[in-house]
Amino acid sequence: MRIASLVPSATESLFSLGLGDQVVAVTHECDWPPEAQTLPHLTRTVIPPGLAAAEIDRVVRETVAAGRPLYELDSDRLAELAPDLIVTQAVCEVCAVSYDDVVAVAAALPGRPRVLSLDPLTLEDVLRDIRRVAEAAGDPAAGQRAQALARQRLTAIGRGLAGARRPRVIAIEWLDPPFVAGHWVPEMISIAGGVDPLGVAGEKSRTVSWGELEAARPDIAVVMPCGYDEQRSAEEAEAFSDRLDALGADRVIPVDASAYFSRPGPRLIDGVELLAGLLHPELVGAGGGT
Repeated sequence: MRIASLVPSATESLFSLGLGDQVVAVTHECDWPPEAQTLPHLTRTVIPPGLAAAEIDRVVRETVAAGRPLYELDSDRLAELAPDLIVTQAVCEVCAVSYDDVVAVAAALPGRPRVLSLDPLTLEDVLRDIRRVAEAAGDPAAGQRAQALARQRLTAIGRGLAGARRPRVIAIEWLDPPFVAGHWVPEMISIAGGVDPLGVAGEKSRTVSWGELEAARPDIAVVMPCGYDEQRSAEEAEAFSDRLDALGADRVIPVDASAYFSRPGPRLIDGVELLAGLLHPELVGAGGGT
């Protein structure tokens, strides 16, 4: 089977399932695993490089409000590659090519490839989608194994932290304006032994005021700007250090959001293990094991 992945999390899922040899093209943002970077790119962003957080937010809002896409799809290249399956998403309009555009392009291709949309809001949705990807690619057993292993790892984390004190943890998904993370992140915090006073599992991320963040009285503030790696998250945290210091948290921790929190793929389990180690270093080893 020939598969085109239009979502980085789907690319990660396909490779983790052992189906990477069937992937014929990916997005310009698919950077994991490293071998995915060598595949043809089918997308490009309309957001200029080098913008500050506030400027990125402004461009995104203006583009979406005008009804224009944030990502452009190379439909000619897609046609040349003739995929049997296209994996995309519709849950976030600022994260990938428009789902409607993908469906329209696929319908016009000679082979009429199947379009599989992954739209998770919770961790359970993410695990279910990993199975759906495997089934669509013709290897349901791989999905069952991956799902079972992920559940075992999550259960082990919760068991190891049973009875531990639960710090108040806020997850800041953007800093200008500030956003608190929703979707699966509040669940990740809970399983990792924390309490999220602002995020709501299964709900979209939302903008908040710095005053609301202060009023949450966090013990720990995790800085995870959507799509940023650890270095860039640390740079953002430094740029907003005055605001973050005013929160009164015992610790402000920048993390690799792109790898472990932003993308609803298999590495979210690594993210829960990472969080558990950050929140409870006295109980969790450096590798995330309890």
